[in-house]
Parts: sequence; C-alpha cells; structure tokens
Amino acid sequence: MSGCEARDAKKLVRSPSGLRMVPEHRSARSPFGLDEPPWVPDKECPRCMQCDTKFDFITRKHHCRRCGKCFCDKCCSKKVPLPRMCFVDPVRQCAECALISQKETEFYDKQLKVLMNGATFFVTLGTSDKPELMVCRLSNNQRYLVLDGDSHYEIEIIQISTVQILTEGFTPGGGNTRAIGMILQYKVPGSEELTQMKFTASEDLSCNKKLSASWLAAMHKATKLLYESRDQ
Repeated sequence: MSGCEARDAKKLVRSPSGLRMVPEHRSARSPFGLDEPPWVPDKECPRCMQCDTKFDFITRKHHCRRCGKCFCDKCCSKKVPLPRMCFVDPVRQCAECALISQKETEFYDKQLKVLMNGATFFVTLGTSDKPELMVCRLSNNQRYLVLDGDSHYEIEIIQISTVQILTEGFTPGGGNTRAIGMILQYKVPGSEELTQMKFTASEDLSCNKKLSASWLAAMHKATKLLYESRDQ
C-alpha cells in the first residue's frame, strides 16, 4: 500500500446512530463532511421537540441522526442517506433534516462525479496576463483541486477562502444565465496572503462549453457545502 493509499484508508465503525465508513486518519476526512452531533440527553427531552407530544411507554422518543434532537416517531420517521456523515445505510432523520439530506443527494450522486471527472479551462494565476489551458478536477479523496497543463497545481480545498462564479446572459428576471468561469482565492500553506486564480471556459472548444458549465455548477454547490461544514 502506497503512502497516499494508507492515508486514504477507511475503517468501519459503529456509533449509536449506525454504521459509518470513515477515514482511518482524521486528516484525510472529506472537507465536505460533517461530524455526528451529540444527542440531546433523554432526561432533557420529556416531549417531542417538534410537536410537543409527551413521551410515555407508547410514544417512544427517537433522535435525529443529523441534528441530534429528540422527536416522536411521527416527526422522525424518515430514513434518508447521509453521506456527509459517512453512514453506510440510510438513517433516521427529522422532517427538516431529511429534506436537507435529500437535496444533498444530487451532489453526491451526480455533481461530485462531474467534479472528479474534470473540465478544461483557461487558468490565469494572480495578476498574470498569460492564461494556461488546464484540466481541472477534484481529487478522488475530495481534498484537493488538481490542475494539469504545462504547469501543475494542487490546491487544498480547506485552504479555499472564496469562490465567485462568473456568468453571462443575465436578464432582469435572473434567467438564461450561463456559467463561463470562476475566480478562486486560496491560501498557500505557510503564507497568510491570498492567491487568486481565474478560470475561463474555453470558447474555441464547443464540446467543452456544456461540460465546463456543469463543472462550474457542481463547484458552486461544493462551495456551499464547504461553507456549511466550516460553520458547524
């Protein structure tokens, strides 16, 4: 096993919430991941935290695996996949959390694959006026943005501070816009200064336009999840 494979190795663990497949080393965890929440202690929730139904021998209490709050069966009956916490199987969640997790399913099922497959952009570093044609993709462990052309860059996702998606075709109603690039700011390890990169879709590759737009849309969603995981 290589050093990279060893760092990315995973193990199966059991928690009160269910089985999880997690990285053996915490430093290898996905930047989009969320930690399991602590459960509200049973003694602190005599009633459902949604509908206020009193718990008794008939009305049992359940904990939402995403928020850790305490609910009755009616308010916490859905079992939904929760890949951001590395659960192997769908887990019990309250209605509000289940809705959030269901919306994230598209990212994990589709958009994450788009990011890993990559797309081609003209990349301009800093104040340079010489863009370089590069293939940009997310690493398989989701921890790096990898850029390959005549040059090679690996940007650690957790070092990214801002992402601005560039669009064209704006209308007053907000429709018919198309993503054509992005501006990325990140910190180089060991430096407090921000480095900027501009990504522009290659207009001379017509077959690349749709792929680039899809990749940028996926990157926009990834950025939202990244900010959410930082705020937890």
